[in-house]
Amino acid sequence: MKHFGYLVDLFYPRLCMACGRSLLKHEHVICSYCTVQLPKTNFHKITDNPIETVFWGRADIKAATAYYKYTKDGKVQHLIHQFKYKGFREIGVYIGALLGKLLQESNRFTDIDIIIPVPLHKSKLRKRGFNQSELFARGLEKTMKAVVIDDNLYRKIASSTQTKKSRWERYKNVNDIFGIRDASLFENKKLLLVDDVITTGSTIEACASILNQIEGVEVSVVAMASAAF
Repeated sequence: MKHFGYLVDLFYPRLCMACGRSLLKHEHVICSYCTVQLPKTNFHKITDNPIETVFWGRADIKAATAYYKYTKDGKVQHLIHQFKYKGFREIGVYIGALLGKLLQESNRFTDIDIIIPVPLHKSKLRKRGFNQSELFARGLEKTMKAVVIDDNLYRKIASSTQTKKSRWERYKNVNDIFGIRDASLFENKKLLLVDDVITTGSTIEACASILNQIEGVEVSVVAMASAAF
């Protein structure tokens, strides 16, 4: 069996999802070099960080962070592309588990009760075959003292319709974008809303606006990467 494993690695080498180098035996998903060199935000340690300021005046967010800094044509963009569009699902779970460990060490995220992935519209879910935010959430669940609930917050309309609206139109029509099936599941809970990449923050804003209508909730946000820094 050992020799068979060597043959598999020879013809189907395991590659770093960020840089494309062959992984060593002890490495998984991301090589040791990229593990060290990929730009991390460390915003889980910082109050009023650049991601949190994105939502000031837009959504009631207790704390927000992302694992990586996202830049166009960088390795993080390549990593996210491999995850979302090439079907390497293990990337989301792996990064989620890494970030979850850091969140458990931060007093800003240690009391989370429920992890909620940003939902995909059913048409996009059928096309892609998976929800990247849910896989990221499953990774977080592995290393946090919280559970994932992935079917209570749902998307009513496709995101393409949402992106054509102005910020004011998105705010007015938020109840037409996302919905909650059973608000009692989230009542008086500390919620962690998760997405793959935060850019303008409009999707998170819409989700948080719905969640904050539920009695006693507190919403925090994490993402795999963010362009806000």
